[in-house]
Amino acid sequence: MNVFRKSIDFLIHGSVIVAASVFALVQATTIRMGLPYDPAVSWFAFFGTVVGYNFVKYDAIARAGKPKLSLKMKAFIALSFLSFLATGFFFFRLERFTQIVSVAVLGITALYTLPFFPNRKTARDWAGLKIYFVALSWVGVTVALPVLNSGAALTTDFYVMCVQRFILIVVLLFIFEIIDLAWDDPHLKTVPQQIGVGRTKWLGALLMVVLLALDLLKTHNNESIFWCNIAFGLSVVVCLFFANETRGKYYTMLFVESLTIWWWLAMEWTIR
Repeated sequence: MNVFRKSIDFLIHGSVIVAASVFALVQATTIRMGLPYDPAVSWFAFFGTVVGYNFVKYDAIARAGKPKLSLKMKAFIALSFLSFLATGFFFFRLERFTQIVSVAVLGITALYTLPFFPNRKTARDWAGLKIYFVALSWVGVTVALPVLNSGAALTTDFYVMCVQRFILIVVLLFIFEIIDLAWDDPHLKTVPQQIGVGRTKWLGALLMVVLLALDLLKTHNNESIFWCNIAFGLSVVVCLFFANETRGKYYTMLFVESLTIWWWLAMEWTIR
């Protein structure tokens, strides 16, 4: 059991779970848009997420001083380095325009992580803006990249899905913000800090209703997938209402982040 827990912890802190969530959302986009599986975009998104999230996590540690290179830290460095090589490999298998868009998404991530102006905080410290930078990045990676790389037309379905994905990521981040409420700097002005936990939960539930209602605007629809979306939306809302400051790391970093993986697998099962 100890080995199993350590393995799960490594996958969590090495950003493998969140990368699997991104991979799943890319597949969800291809299914919803009727596109073929695209290994270049899928694995670029997966490995790029590992690199990006590990950089965000451990950049602060590096800035605070030379971190102790424990065996675990060396393993994270090795994982990040191999993921960086894989990201580069799949990047050069993307279409040229997709590469340009991916660089733009990288720019948003860099703005979120690095201070571009002297004596200025990073974008993740800008009051009230953190979740919107993250959501915009996820929309770019999980919706824009697979659609653009396929050469598909940018129909109404594409724009609706962009809005839906943005809403989804914002609501999922509400859960993280509620659980981190005791630790977050008050100057961050997260949604729960500004309107309270109860109102944040009801706002998230309302946004999920809007997300599901937007499905009615899509032309490429499937009844079985629609019910998968309903079940997924309810699962997100349940997780949101059960979120509180006493929840442990496994609640968000394992259980909540795996919801999108189960959503994708459910859709795969329904279309077979």
